[in-house]
Amino acid sequence: MGILSSSIARKVAMALSGFFLVFFLGQHFVINLTSVIAPDTFNSWSHFMGTNGLVQGLLQPVLIFGVVFHFVMGIALEIKNTKARKIKYTLYKGSANASWASRNMIVSGLVILAFLGLHFYDFWIPEMIHKYIETNPEDPTRYLAETVHKFESPVRVGIYIVAFVLLCLHLWHGFSSSFQSVGLNNVYTKALHVFTKVYAVAIPLGFVFIALYHHFNQLDH
Repeated sequence: MGILSSSIARKVAMALSGFFLVFFLGQHFVINLTSVIAPDTFNSWSHFMGTNGLVQGLLQPVLIFGVVFHFVMGIALEIKNTKARKIKYTLYKGSANASWASRNMIVSGLVILAFLGLHFYDFWIPEMIHKYIETNPEDPTRYLAETVHKFESPVRVGIYIVAFVLLCLHLWHGFSSSFQSVGLNNVYTKALHVFTKVYAVAIPLGFVFIALYHHFNQLDH
């Protein structure tokens, strides 16, 4: 029997991978925010992340694995829970028993996964082509202009906003639930609950602000 064969083990693994992705999300937000408040810093940090061997050779593959693992595990748990549920959906009282976010984690998760595909298409794939296929000379000041350009289209900005709203709903339930899954139900539960709710709203809202800022800032020029 594998280490992830039990329901508890799967939930813990799901929670730990979620913590990892939440940490990365915060780090990613801090870097992106500098594109608004300190463009030179954004170029410098982006250049470091894009050229550092440890980041590219180790952390980046770990991140990709974490994303895939989290969503595959989430889908597997949802399928298992659906099969195990004894109460039929016709008797389910919907929001009377649980919030929309908790009842639709798989929906918000799949939309977020699709958005990550767009994000890879917008940023990661062009970066790989630039560095390893075209082998262009490295310009440490190129990152801001490339990022801003992606927010020129109102359609793409709209997609980003929808994705981050769903990310907010996904984090609203998932982040706090992760602490329960790893057994952190103690005197700090209330404080953790408040922290996860603030984080779930503030970080996606911050990404929305960045997208809107770069979009409308281009219209003024």
